[in-house]
Amino acid sequence: MTMTASTEFGGNQDTLQLRIPVGLRPEPESEPPSKRGGGRDRYLDLLRALALVRVVIYHNFGWFWLPIVFPSMGVMFALAGSLMARSLSRPALGVIRSRLRRLLPPMWLFGAIMITAQILDGWGPNAEGHPNWWWGKLVFWIVPLSTPPYAVSLHGFNHHLEHVWAEQTIVPLWYLRAYLWYVLLSPLMRWALRRLPWVMLFVPLALSIVMNVFFADQEFIYGRVWETATDFTTFGSCWILGMAHQEGLLKKIPQYVVPSVAPLIMVAGWWYLHTRPVDPSNPTDIESWPIAQALWSFGFVAILLHVSPSWEQWPKPLERWNGLVSLLNARAVSVYLWHETALVLSIPLIDPLWTVDFFYKHCQWLLTSQWFPLMVAIPLIGLLVLIFGWVEDVAAKRSPRLFPYPRRKRGRRRAAV
Repeated sequence: MTMTASTEFGGNQDTLQLRIPVGLRPEPESEPPSKRGGGRDRYLDLLRALALVRVVIYHNFGWFWLPIVFPSMGVMFALAGSLMARSLSRPALGVIRSRLRRLLPPMWLFGAIMITAQILDGWGPNAEGHPNWWWGKLVFWIVPLSTPPYAVSLHGFNHHLEHVWAEQTIVPLWYLRAYLWYVLLSPLMRWALRRLPWVMLFVPLALSIVMNVFFADQEFIYGRVWETATDFTTFGSCWILGMAHQEGLLKKIPQYVVPSVAPLIMVAGWWYLHTRPVDPSNPTDIESWPIAQALWSFGFVAILLHVSPSWEQWPKPLERWNGLVSLLNARAVSVYLWHETALVLSIPLIDPLWTVDFFYKHCQWLLTSQWFPLMVAIPLIGLLVLIFGWVEDVAAKRSPRLFPYPRRKRGRRRAAV
């Protein structure tokens, strides 16, 4: 009976609709637009760009408080973990191969230039007294499962560069080494995260505490193994936190949990940092203490991901930064690889200015300023990225571009009016 009435009513409605002129019919309610899938999250792009800028500034000034204000390495690993979890919807081996293809070619180009420069400056198989080991360790320039070898002290090209220039330019490669291990182990970590999410989030933190408290005497462990394990455990929870964010696990907990617990974890890291033996003449750098850095970074990243607004479009006040943020994201590996080289090269470019009378008499404040090397290094970074950054496009199977600055869409302003 009910079905008949409903059918009859529907039939009457169709009949009435036929009698109403088309121009007078009410417009059908439009469905809310579905959220676009697979697009870029501009909030995460902004965090990645800020992290890169902070890394460059920190390596120029060495300000101890910068890693506290914004722990770039934890942020970068969390963002990479989120992208990795997103990619693992495809077969794991293919994803790992794709990630390695994007990472390794830019590093190979960087390594070829750095090895050649070091050899020209006096480095070689006999520099360390173990020729066979020297050749063997070069493998880490091909697959950075451990830190690639470099010369601890060189001539500096007739003293134009500091004798530790190789160490300054190559030591930051620890990030790529840690990234490689995270990529290789991500399928296993994602599998474990889905089964024991809360355990997996805190396993790297627990391992970091155990390693640095109960095994502080590292002499019985091979140095390369220790440094690899230390970096892995220090930022492993940040990587897994990024994976949990992508998997939607953080949204399943009550909204008050992260803002309540994350600051307590950060306070624990702060307390640990300030209970360490310190040199009164030098402020304590959190990057020298893995436990403090692990706790602080984890809490900080948890808050950032909890706040995460998932911008598919830029908010109006931030639209002007779209070009720079997009450029930094498109050349993130190149900026990270080459920024230290630019900072090292800025010094021999500044030194000759001391022989210019005008600069010597009127601009000594500029020549002695820490800001001047950064001012010189920024265009050098741009130049190096312009020369070598296209390798990232080739590695990602994109058309090579010298300057991947996003173009403004034609007619955008006119459309806005």
